[in-house]
Amino acid sequence: MKIEFWSDIVCPYCGLMDHRLHLALGRFAHGDQVQVVHRSFQLHPDLPRSGVTQRKLIEMAGAPASTVNQVLRPIERAAKAEGLTPYHAVDRTLGPTDLAHELLAYAADQGRGNEIWTAMFRAHFGQARKLWTTDEVLGFAAEVGLDRAEAAKALRSRRYQARVAADQREAHRLGARGAPFLVFDGRFAVPGAIGTDDLLAVITKAWDESHPKAWSLPVVDGADGVCTPDGCV
Repeated sequence: MKIEFWSDIVCPYCGLMDHRLHLALGRFAHGDQVQVVHRSFQLHPDLPRSGVTQRKLIEMAGAPASTVNQVLRPIERAAKAEGLTPYHAVDRTLGPTDLAHELLAYAADQGRGNEIWTAMFRAHFGQARKLWTTDEVLGFAAEVGLDRAEAAKALRSRRYQARVAADQREAHRLGARGAPFLVFDGRFAVPGAIGTDDLLAVITKAWDESHPKAWSLPVVDGADGVCTPDGCV
């Protein structure tokens, strides 16, 4: 079974859902047979490379200052309750994530996509790391054991730019208007964050629909006889 997971590394719900997906698959009986494919969904491509604070972004968006306490602090509390700490949804800087997504695409080609996505979520939300410039992204690449020189070539050539853009177009085609956005075996989608128990239920439903169980018809007693390859009785 395949789960496609569209997200952005600056999306606090996405980082939380990545954690919950790990937890849910750890509890799922067939978790080792589920392929998770991370896909890119950039939320703020027009932000300056220098970045802006979360509070400034709220102001730029015209949202009320109460967003901090009504939306973001509860995300931090949920993360802590689920063992994901520290988790900085408020006290951090956000920036354009195009280069980060291109590095993630490069990591996927090295067979380390899921691992590096999780590591990048932890770097940003766990350490409030800035990952907007080439130097910042390459510094992270070296820390997680990616070949810095090869990663630099990938970023300079922008050879993953089209793939990142294609991910976003596909998400929009499927009806996504934001992140997180998860598609389960191409059968149905979950737009937004849900709890671990609900996520496990969705995974189980998708698995059951794509792996129907064999079943026998109920038997009515009283038949007089039957013929088999060995004869009639």
